[in-house]
Amino acid sequence: MPKITFVELNGERKECDVACGLSLMEGAIQNGIDGILAICGGSCACSTCHSYIDDAWVEKVGPANDIEDSTLELALERKPSSRLTCQVEVTEALEGLVVHIAQNDS
Repeated sequence: MPKITFVELNGERKECDVACGLSLMEGAIQNGIDGILAICGGSCACSTCHSYIDDAWVEKVGPANDIEDSTLELALERKPSSRLTCQVEVTEALEGLVVHIAQNDS
């Protein structure tokens, strides 16, 4: 089970075990990470699970697909490292990933 570090808005870092096959959003919710609202339940429709992939990991995580890219237009303070956590599947290759939670007002 890969360890993923979520950095909450207050700067608190939480290292969590997240099962392969889950999305980052599901892993964040299961581990009580603040700031992941996930209003649409992971259907890539609302951007309330918006986060920033740490710069060292952007290439390994890969880019958003067209649907996610379009949904990210709804996100506050979009950056080149922005991703919707509902769209990033956890794999062993993401061991050590650092994810910075974005401001996700509903």
